[in-house]
Amino acid sequence: MADEYHYPPDLLELLVEALARLNKSKKGVVTFLRGAGVDEADLADVDEIVRTSPASINKFEIARQALVKVNARGDSGLRPRREVIKRVVEFEDYSSCWPEDQLKARGLVAAVREAVNKKDAFTRMHQERDVERAEVVARQRAEQAAEAEKRAKIESVNSRLTSLFGMDDRPHERGKLLESVLNDLFKAYGIHVREDFRRKDPDSSVVLEQIDGVIELDSAIHLVEMKWLNSPVGVGEFLPHLSRLFLRANAHGIFISSSGYTEPVVKECATALAQKTMILCSLQEFVMLLQRQGDLIAFLKRKSQAAIVDKNPYLQILS
Repeated sequence: MADEYHYPPDLLELLVEALARLNKSKKGVVTFLRGAGVDEADLADVDEIVRTSPASINKFEIARQALVKVNARGDSGLRPRREVIKRVVEFEDYSSCWPEDQLKARGLVAAVREAVNKKDAFTRMHQERDVERAEVVARQRAEQAAEAEKRAKIESVNSRLTSLFGMDDRPHERGKLLESVLNDLFKAYGIHVREDFRRKDPDSSVVLEQIDGVIELDSAIHLVEMKWLNSPVGVGEFLPHLSRLFLRANAHGIFISSSGYTEPVVKECATALAQKTMILCSLQEFVMLLQRQGDLIAFLKRKSQAAIVDKNPYLQILS
């Protein structure tokens, strides 16, 4: 059957038999079909025979000839095809049948009902499979598109970060660009970012505190500080950031340096781990991460675990 809305052969035979048993007269079969909305053009031949030479045709032939024509139609025959089935499966008053046909008519109605239910279940199953297949394909395409977009963003960040190494003559500009590049790196990995956070005095609007970035990782707030200096970060550059953590409950810290850290900074950070989680990162680690297209979230979690479990705030991950 090319069209799932047409009668398959077994259902067509059941309907022919049912219409002949459900109607006492030949005119009754024609009337039943006409009431179901069968086109007059499909009834014209059998209607003419019934009126002029009824003895030359029986009820089964009337039903078959009309239903074959209805079944051959396209969309225009859909409504009457459905209506014929509806009227058969909803048939209840068997007193209108010949007494000897009543049991057969009941059985035929039940058989049509069962055939329709099976066909509907089969159609629904295929429709559900088609919908499920379409959803899977759409989900895969969306995931592929998201992954491609993520790769493009990471490649852009990598290119921008690389270009900063040629800006030794513009340190201030490079520092601001570094903040933007690393914040975009966090965004590319789906890490919520609040850039260049500033806390102002509510009365005077004077900036009381400035933080390079604020991110959320594993439901924990991390204050991020970034420094591009010619020498390792010393205690003087480090302590202000550590102080910000102690002024905030449940805040963690990330410090990123282009030139490493002095030994006193690493010791000071390790001591503070008893009260605050702070991880120290080198810019080189981020460069290597981008080159190998690594997982930033896994990288930060590993650094955080080393700080909390091993009391090592400066685990360097270069590969």
